[in-house]
Amino acid sequence: MTSLPLPLLRALQSASPKEAWAALLDDAWQRFAAPLSANDAAKAASQRDAALAPVDLFLATAAWDLWVEYERAAPRTAPALIEWWEQRRSARAILILDALSLRELPWLLQGAGARGYVVHQARPTAAELPAETTPFAKALGLSGRSALESGGSGVTGRLRGAKTESTSAPWEECARMIDATPDWILWHGWPDDRVHDLAGPGPVLKSLADEASRHLLGDPFWHLVRQLTTGRRLVITADHGYAESAGFPDVSDPAQAQYLKERFKSGRSAATTESTSGSASGGEPGWVPPLDVQLQTAHGDRRFVLGRRKWKSPGGYPTLTHGGLSLLEVAVPFLELSRPGGS
Repeated sequence: MTSLPLPLLRALQSASPKEAWAALLDDAWQRFAAPLSANDAAKAASQRDAALAPVDLFLATAAWDLWVEYERAAPRTAPALIEWWEQRRSARAILILDALSLRELPWLLQGAGARGYVVHQARPTAAELPAETTPFAKALGLSGRSALESGGSGVTGRLRGAKTESTSAPWEECARMIDATPDWILWHGWPDDRVHDLAGPGPVLKSLADEASRHLLGDPFWHLVRQLTTGRRLVITADHGYAESAGFPDVSDPAQAQYLKERFKSGRSAATTESTSGSASGGEPGWVPPLDVQLQTAHGDRRFVLGRRKWKSPGGYPTLTHGGLSLLEVAVPFLELSRPGGS
């Protein structure tokens, strides 16, 4: 495993939590925004994930306390969307691609460039905690993703006045849904549907990477984008990312593995009312650095697995997952687009 990049380490040593999170997210963005060939999608997916491992290790060990400051210091997606929506006031569209991570960023940037779109902003933003769908929806003032079905958010939530839809329909069908209503919000189930479909054993990250390049470079997806940018400015973003947990090292210490299995089953976070963190079952003293951390989040008191860890559990640990504390679970693209003559 390579070490933490020296420029990043130097930046983090003297940074405030806000500056540290900005540096960490920018570093991840630079790694994943670099152009790719569709032929290299599968190979690059594994290589780029592996290259980010030292940063996740740093965040889970020497700098684990940065997660305590995450909600206050990281630039979160939901507030960014609300601010953008309120500033624009009209002719707005948002496309939320569920679980879109920084891995898929190159295809969006290349597709936009190839089709002549103007990119007004392109930056990383951060998911709610836990990095799941419902906390993000609640941060937007919605009861859940389903509140957007059939125009449900027009009178509720923080993104008022839009026609809305939540669907996993093919891109062509989604494009036909977009009418001349000035403000639109579409929440689509891809790639999260596939993240869960591909949670079993095998080279699933490579399969999803190949699929993502086909989707996000393909004409059907960009026809939907064209419809959304007809008379509107568009933001493409996500509620959370995902982790390739198949590449995580197994926890070798039996007591630590038992601790994680008891508290998290095969997941990455769990609701809790406990006041301690990192102690083994049976009242053993805590581990330093801790295996997990308890946070008072905006969405409740929860315990989270720190970094890239997995353990043996009944039914097996999922190959792709989200909800814990690693960069690719929380960092997502935030792209604002228009097209000449479109908006």
